[in-house]
Amino acid sequence: MLETRNLCKRFGGLVATDHVSLSIREGELHAVIGPNGAGKTTLIAQLAGELKPDQGAILFDGRDVTRLPVHRRAAAGLARSFQITSVFPRFTALQNVALAVQAHAGHSFRFWRRASRDEALNGPARGALELVGLGDRAGVRAELLSHGEQRQLEIAMALATGPRMLLLDEPMAGMGPAEGAEMVELLRGLKRRYTILLIEHDMDAVFALADWITVLVHGAVIATGTPDGIRSDPEVRRAYLGEEAG
Repeated sequence: MLETRNLCKRFGGLVATDHVSLSIREGELHAVIGPNGAGKTTLIAQLAGELKPDQGAILFDGRDVTRLPVHRRAAAGLARSFQITSVFPRFTALQNVALAVQAHAGHSFRFWRRASRDEALNGPARGALELVGLGDRAGVRAELLSHGEQRQLEIAMALATGPRMLLLDEPMAGMGPAEGAEMVELLRGLKRRYTILLIEHDMDAVFALADWITVLVHGAVIATGTPDGIRSDPEVRRAYLGEEAG
């Protein structure tokens, strides 16, 4: 579904992505892990089209999308969530998701008041909210939702674009144990429907969800394998997992 070939990105003398090659199969949840500064967010930004690589190629479903802008990749079926929650705080949950539907469809935003009553927008928006467990929170302003609910809302906005693959950048960031457990269950349900690339620091969540894991250190891949293989890899243990791998 998604492949990178020798992807490189530099910022001056800093090599943020160092010849990264990935292969993510359709229907797989593939986690990318690594310490802070490993280059994970830089990698996902290149996959989404927000950063252009200096070298290498990105293929989505066999098509070279390396130079495609964000909106063209979104139209092709790549949807991204962000490390920091990005929603419209004064809009309701339903309005936030309806805006995502509207943007994906290429509709004008000039007539939002009328569009807010458009069932062609609200129907898919309600469906996305139901899918993430926020169906009964549709009329609540985003600023009044809990942090965990805002993260769920952001995923609903990504789902509203009709993606084939989700790029999720630390969806559990800032969550407590209860909210984190709910997010794990949400992602467990979504992995049956979508191909997912997951960046996440919560190792319990990663090992509970991932079919395949890639480990980045200083922008380079040091290991790729199954959760069991990564957990027992001595280089990974030395470079990153440490006591967490025990």
